[in-house]
Order: sequence, then structure tokens, then C-alpha cells
Amino acid sequence: MVAIDEERFELAAERRADGGLAVKPPRGKRGLVASDWRPGEPIWTGEVSGETLIVQVQRADDGLRLSCRGFAVTARVMAPHVAALAARAPSRQNADADRYVRCPIPGTVVAITVAAGHKVRAGQPLAIVEAMKMENVLRAEREATVARVVAEPGDSLAVDDVIIEFE
Repeated sequence: MVAIDEERFELAAERRADGGLAVKPPRGKRGLVASDWRPGEPIWTGEVSGETLIVQVQRADDGLRLSCRGFAVTARVMAPHVAALAARAPSRQNADADRYVRCPIPGTVVAITVAAGHKVRAGQPLAIVEAMKMENVLRAEREATVARVVAEPGDSLAVDDVIIEFE
């Protein structure tokens, strides 16, 4: 299941002999998507129904932010059972989401890589939070200036606790 903004599409993907994926379009839709893009790469280049597209890909709290030709959408790829649960969950609106880096899961702050006054760029690591023996690197979603660092290494945080505040 792929959710693009609020619209959902049921897709099927198969592993190709060359190691890539073949994605079948939703029922009633036509088109062929071809690309050698790998998850984690910041630019997706490929063809959609024969038309070459270049798409900027950025991680976001709620999926991937895709930007192309002046348009931007958020896409989430989910297994069908996860999509069914997500459809029932209440939407979470954070009016101040651009001002704060919040803890996404309960955990312990391992490291903070910025300080007040630092200018950060999109994708730059800001903090590392450990949860269930896994380190989660929190990255900047946009260019910003750090106003203050609220948490420090060793702090135990709950979901949505503020770690860093931007100007």
C-alpha cells in the first residue's frame, strides 16, 4: 500500500532477475515505472510511462517527501496490515513541527551533534536516540538555525519530548 498525501494506492512489487523491483500499477491504472534508484538516495531518476522524471527525495517523519517540477507530496509505503491500522489511527497535526526536533520513540539520548547558533542543512545529523538497543539518527528536514538544545546525552525521553528548538 502506498499513501500519497491522503490518497491510497494498492501496488504489487516483484523482484526482477537484475535485482531491481517491478512495480505493478493500481487496478484500472496504466503505466510503467522504471528506475535504478535505491532507498536512501536523495534523487530519484527514472521513467514513468515513457516520460523521464527527476524527483528530489527527502525523509520526513511521516514517510518520504517527493518534490518534482514545483509540486511536493508525502509518500508512505506500508504493508497491507500496517495500512489498515494507519487508516484507523487519528491524524496528528503539529502546528509547530518546523520549530522542534521531537523524540520519535521512548529512548535515551546518546549524542547531540549541534549547539545553539549552529546553522544546519537538510539531512544533517542532529541527535542520536537509542531505543531497544538500536541507535536512531535524527536528521534536519530543512535548513535552519538551532535556537537551543533542550536535551543532553544520557537523558531518558518519552515520545514527543523536545530535543532541539530552531529559530
